[in-house]
Amino acid sequence: MLKPIDVLMVGVGGQGTILASKVLAAVAQAVGYDIKVSEIHGMAQRGGSVVTQVRLGEKVYSPLISEGEADVILAFEELEALRWLSYLKPGGIIIINNQQIYPVSVLAGAAEYPQNIIPQVQSRGVNVQVLQALEHAIACGNAKAANVVLLGALAQKLPIEEKIWRDALAATIPPRLLEVNNAAFTAGFTAATSGTGC
Repeated sequence: MLKPIDVLMVGVGGQGTILASKVLAAVAQAVGYDIKVSEIHGMAQRGGSVVTQVRLGEKVYSPLISEGEADVILAFEELEALRWLSYLKPGGIIIINNQQIYPVSVLAGAAEYPQNIIPQVQSRGVNVQVLQALEHAIACGNAKAANVVLLGALAQKLPIEEKIWRDALAATIPPRLLEVNNAAFTAGFTAATSGTGC
């Protein structure tokens, strides 16, 4: 029997959250999960919030994850991690890319970006893994592969063998970009295990 898994991916426009959800969906289908995906774009092309809810199970009826029910939150940006933290279930894990992308309201001087977000999240008593996904992606050869670094970290936490993830990447990513993305995936997987990467 396939154990239900609810994954919340949160970030901002341009970070590749949608691609990451497509890879996860391909992985889930390959192992026989029923899957539902819900995407919310808040002015995504202009740096607004992008939230993708991915639910896996024997049979999934609703695409929406209730507050306090996410097994994993994959946060592509610090402020989005803080915004969506209440959706994490007790015993779940939040994987945070320690990157700060200022929203329009902050850039316009109408709001301030919160300070010390990572310590705030850690103080809530939740299982937190912080990743330097952008730095790993740059070291692997392409800053835009930070989303795949985060997927590697996610893969390390889910009970699905690595080869299935690699096959899903190969099926989703253009061939000319596959080598650098495979390296980024390895970096994330390794960093989630031992704290190292490319």
